[in-house]
Amino acid sequence: MIKSSSFLAPALALAVAACAAHDPAIDQRLDTLSTQIAAMQRDISALQQRPATAAAAPTNDADVQRKLEEMAKKIDMIAARMPSSPPPRHRAEPDRNQVYAIAVDGFPTEGPADAKVTMVLAFDYADPYTEKTRDTRADLRKKYGKDLRIVYRDFVVHPQVATAAAVGGCAAHKQKQFFAYDKLAWEDGFHARNFDKTERCWESADGCPVTYGFATKAKLDLAKFKRDMPACDREVTADMDDLKKFAVGATPTFFINGRVLTGAMPIDQFETLIDEELKTATDRVAAGAKQASYYKDWVLAKGLTSVPQ
Repeated sequence: MIKSSSFLAPALALAVAACAAHDPAIDQRLDTLSTQIAAMQRDISALQQRPATAAAAPTNDADVQRKLEEMAKKIDMIAARMPSSPPPRHRAEPDRNQVYAIAVDGFPTEGPADAKVTMVLAFDYADPYTEKTRDTRADLRKKYGKDLRIVYRDFVVHPQVATAAAVGGCAAHKQKQFFAYDKLAWEDGFHARNFDKTERCWESADGCPVTYGFATKAKLDLAKFKRDMPACDREVTADMDDLKKFAVGATPTFFINGRVLTGAMPIDQFETLIDEELKTATDRVAAGAKQASYYKDWVLAKGLTSVPQ
């Protein structure tokens, strides 16, 4: 009987090493070898399950054994090129004490352009934690009034159900109706678990009926809305790529005058950070800084343009 367990150990070790080192070339090679190994394993199982009285087929057994030995050599060759102790993987994270130069121009915005505090939100339309912050954001807008601006940027973490909504939000923004659309995307979409689930539905024959429904209810020009969706798909992707430079990896993520706050935190945590930035901005304006260009001068010009990896 052919024994195959000896081949599983090096294959498993290679898989662990490939994941730790995150080498795309090794990952691709591993996928190919895994497929080949699975085929060999099926041959082994078939041989092992033959009735004891079945006619022997030593040449077939020998051929399978030879192929397995060749596979083991290939595995050994790749494993030899992997580091013996691969360094641990570490995902970079933004530092709350740092200021990051998060772009705001061209994105949906609540509040005056000359607000002393700008809060950028990276959000996803299928994320319950983003939804939990809706009331918090409304309360903050009431409390801080003209001193607070909120800017909305897409970061899709549930691509199967949230991509069409994000692309639709961009298309609605091109008609200056983002917030009418946004309200419907949450209340008629998220709350009802009503999502377009066809990948890239705007390119399909049936389109995006759920997202089109939001646009229609918001009284948008539906023909223009549909025409804008392909370009908006590219814009959402570019938006996400830009946010990834700042180590955004989850939603909701907030940047308050460039300082990060993640998650659906209690309102007092937002207030603490906003109060700090508001005092700093007020002092700077009193000392001669221009309030009209405060975010540009003190966040975009002086903030970090990425999170070091």
